[in-house]
Amino acid sequence: MGRITLKGNKIHLRALEPSDLDCLYQVENDEALWKVGNTLTPFSKHLLKDYIENSHLDIFQIRQLRMVVAENNSGQAVGFIDLFDFDPKNKKAGIGIVIYPKEEQGKGFASEALDLICDYGFVHLDLHQIYAGITEDNEKSIRLFKNAGFIQNGRKRDWVYVEGNFKDELFFQKLRS
Repeated sequence: MGRITLKGNKIHLRALEPSDLDCLYQVENDEALWKVGNTLTPFSKHLLKDYIENSHLDIFQIRQLRMVVAENNSGQAVGFIDLFDFDPKNKKAGIGIVIYPKEEQGKGFASEALDLICDYGFVHLDLHQIYAGITEDNEKSIRLFKNAGFIQNGRKRDWVYVEGNFKDELFFQKLRS
């Protein structure tokens, strides 16, 4: 039997289901999160329903994968984790994560999800590296990624324009060991 990469002690990662529509709608339409996701407009439930219905498409076709971070005991969705800009030729992908609602943050779900998706990417997708861009003022995310073994090895000056100000984006990278 192969190594289990999608189930941890507190959470597991699973595919999107129709029952995730309301949670996905809340996350995608929370204006406070738009600054980290480069979103400028809200998403309709109809559009998100279509997105969920097409989420079964292969990462090799659409170059992205969104998984639900679900609590083991209740099965309740507590966030989402994405691999995006999947590049199988160069064996790399970007990563993004959100734990939502805010009351679920600080319980270790994000760190476990990050470890699981990295294992999944390295084992099943044969990735050599996973990378993230994090604004310089997002201390919680910087700490999360550093604790997960990501190394900061770049800075993009004035890269993100948020609320009337430019912010530097830090580039983090984790290589398969």
